[in-house]
Amino acid sequence: MPTTIDVFSKARTHERVAQLQAAREIDAVPYFRRLESAAAPVVEMEGERRIMLGSNNYLGLTADPRVIEAAHDAIRRYGTGVTGSRLLNGTLDLHLELEAELAGWMETEDALVFSTGHQANLGAIGTILGPADTVVVDSGDHASILDGVLLSRAKLRAFRHNRLDLLEKRLAQAEADGGGILVVVDGVFSMEGDVAPLPEIADLCGRFGARLMVDEAHGLGVLGERGAGASELLGVEERVDLRMATFSKSLASCGGVIAGPADVIDFLRIQSRPFLFTASGVPAAVGAALAATRICRSDEGRELFARVLDNGRYLNEGLRALGFHVVDPVALPDGTRVATPIVPVLVADDWKAALLWKALYEAGVYVNVALHPAVPPGGALLRTSVMATHSREVLDEALAAFASVKRAFEDEHGPLPSAA
Repeated sequence: MPTTIDVFSKARTHERVAQLQAAREIDAVPYFRRLESAAAPVVEMEGERRIMLGSNNYLGLTADPRVIEAAHDAIRRYGTGVTGSRLLNGTLDLHLELEAELAGWMETEDALVFSTGHQANLGAIGTILGPADTVVVDSGDHASILDGVLLSRAKLRAFRHNRLDLLEKRLAQAEADGGGILVVVDGVFSMEGDVAPLPEIADLCGRFGARLMVDEAHGLGVLGERGAGASELLGVEERVDLRMATFSKSLASCGGVIAGPADVIDFLRIQSRPFLFTASGVPAAVGAALAATRICRSDEGRELFARVLDNGRYLNEGLRALGFHVVDPVALPDGTRVATPIVPVLVADDWKAALLWKALYEAGVYVNVALHPAVPPGGALLRTSVMATHSREVLDEALAAFASVKRAFEDEHGPLPSAA
């Protein structure tokens, strides 16, 4: 007898279908909005000028003439694509130069470039771990980390976000599992904008014999004197076994990298299925990432890192002064504090978050929205982020829009979560 189960039924009966339709009817869907200009501090979006506070272009390098010219040069020399995997005909000298630059920047023995950041996490975790191993993750880790765990078939043990007491419990459980242990955490968490307590995490890994991998997607090109990420900022580079980063944030391109010991990187080079069985990064993307990396490693890079962090602090303080609930700046071991470029605004309720997004959008400010299950239930937030190239005038204009929208919104919908 033919089956009566339709695999497409979930697409028609999913719990979000009715909510999505209701949001569409009032034009409050915050996703897939049409961008009509370059990713700059101010953009054209669906026919209107809008301040961009929803980009990961932290250093503003997507508009840098040197990065654009490097992409053009790569196209002129190699064409639009290489039409093959890195294993076969897809390795350019640009790939090798970029890998050398990234290994030097992150001060690791070697580095391996993937076509996307998602594939970098998938390819590293899914290859290194096996069914007998255990991976311990922070509940705030990026989805690509969890996808890598699924590919590996290792045992997954998660702990509540940044809860070191629960990490210790999970490590004790992992120790009893009997296999190898890998702890994987974001350096800077993409939604919360906070930094993992890496020194304490490294201490616990040492106690239990676990390896440590840090996802520096939102830290590379932002944190640390060299801009090498949270691991550098917190002084634990030598105690982090593997580091991952992406090119779609500070490096103004698309792709990803795994950096670490030469023997581990070489193992991934010949065994990682997401690396071996996907097309190589296109020349323009690799050329742009290489140019951006070289800018970051120059004296100019340090100026850009300082500027984006200063803008993050300015927006954080401005939103807090308006009464919004924003993340606290990160306390460093030397007593100083740093606000990352990611400044989330807690709204709590999913519908309120969508309606507040719509009000800001109509006021000329674009932000991102995170709803459950991207965040915990009751944890809906607006994710704002800044670039080094945002001027004070543009940020002040955005803050003025937040102020006026907040007054009108709370008159109609009730109070938002207050500043912590």
